[in-house]
Amino acid sequence: MDIATMTGMLIQGFGVSLKLFMLTLIGAIPLGIPVALARMSRLRPLSLLARAFISVLRGTPLMLQMFAIYFSPYYVFGIQLTPDSKWHACVVAFIINYAAYFAEIYRSGIQSIPRGQYEAAEVLGYSSGQTFFRIVLPQVAKRILPAMGNEVITLVKDTSLAFSIGVAEMFSTAKALVASQVSMVPFAIAALFYWVFNFLVKIALGVLEKKLDYYHD
Repeated sequence: MDIATMTGMLIQGFGVSLKLFMLTLIGAIPLGIPVALARMSRLRPLSLLARAFISVLRGTPLMLQMFAIYFSPYYVFGIQLTPDSKWHACVVAFIINYAAYFAEIYRSGIQSIPRGQYEAAEVLGYSSGQTFFRIVLPQVAKRILPAMGNEVITLVKDTSLAFSIGVAEMFSTAKALVASQVSMVPFAIAALFYWVFNFLVKIALGVLEKKLDYYHD
């Protein structure tokens, strides 16, 4: 098999990896906000629940979480698995796992905002919601961007874990090609894809960071 054919097959697998990457961000970025707010809540039961959620998802392997979500419907509820079950379990596992990490990043960013800004907003007549979304959140976005960027770059590489439950993303395609062609070339091409995509993500994060420069501490 020539390199062009192998590259074409890897591009198809990369499409799956990219889809998983985008769905994870779309789901985890907003989900992390209520989890972070629950973690900081004065209602102790709600705070404890959020702490437990974050602790379990950060303290156990993502691969184990994928298997748990994939097999639980069958072993716990007797629901028959379908061909799409692997993909759905993978997406759900990635979203809730990264939501837990994002929640802790959000929490650290929110708690870094001086109390005086909340008091000033209250004097100006802002409601709690207006204060959070108009004053606090834009500043938090700037402060947490480096940490979020690290997690996003990690996510690009973590998409390769989807192969463990049989999702045909780029790494599983490369692994199959290496076995069939007895060559390391597919791994080298896959590594190049990951590196280039991470490089583009880094550039995008740099542009975003410059756009947020008008928020000064």
